[in-house]
Amino acid sequence: MVWNPDIYNQFKSERFEPFYDLIELIDVKPYLKVIDLGCGTGELTGLLANHLPGSAVFGIDSSAEMLRRSSEYAQNGVILEQRSIEKQLEMHHQFDIVFSTAALHWVPDHQYLFPKLMKMVSPGGQMIIQVPNNDEQPSHAALKEIAAREPYKLALKSHVRAYPVLDIEDYAQLFYENGATQIKVYEKVYPHVLNNADAVFDWVSGTALIPYLEKLRGDMGDSFKIAFRHKLRDIFIGSPVFYPFKRILMAAKF
Repeated sequence: MVWNPDIYNQFKSERFEPFYDLIELIDVKPYLKVIDLGCGTGELTGLLANHLPGSAVFGIDSSAEMLRRSSEYAQNGVILEQRSIEKQLEMHHQFDIVFSTAALHWVPDHQYLFPKLMKMVSPGGQMIIQVPNNDEQPSHAALKEIAAREPYKLALKSHVRAYPVLDIEDYAQLFYENGATQIKVYEKVYPHVLNNADAVFDWVSGTALIPYLEKLRGDMGDSFKIAFRHKLRDIFIGSPVFYPFKRILMAAKF
């Protein structure tokens, strides 16, 4: 997918909030080998490295657009490379900390994916993960509703993005079945207050809208965006608007 870091970072402070919750779950030790799966621009990877002084921190992301912004963060023991999470798994490298925030929901089949990710953790290491769990949020439901309408349904070939995120108890079960200890899995609502419905449109434009626009080019894509914006204005009335965003945070030792 083609990501736009300018659009994504419009709500940087809100998107960064879960990161600070995640790093509190890390068992900090000296000289760790760490990987950040889906590092984006690398800004949070740099903050992760600052939290783990003396550690070797690697970040990978599939987006060239995001990584073009990474040069200022690729320092102090941080190495950032363009690579998909699937390709990283094929390398069979292990790390003391396997870390990811707001990336794994773009990778399908979590029942299959997570056991493979757990094999990336060195003995005695940790897996620290955050995934959005907001597919039923009205903004995201509106996307699917519009995608099911004509002429978009025909243009999309009935495509509606599959959302792979599991229930929290399923993740806990996967950790247990794969030998994890000190398992923590919980859902948290981040209560964002946005200016209006158009701000919600801008938020979703940086993430969930992208797969649809990649399949709807030109006038069809513009029409889809207009329909989505109008739908959001029907849902989120007035100013400001409350935009509660659910996320799953998890940590486990191996």
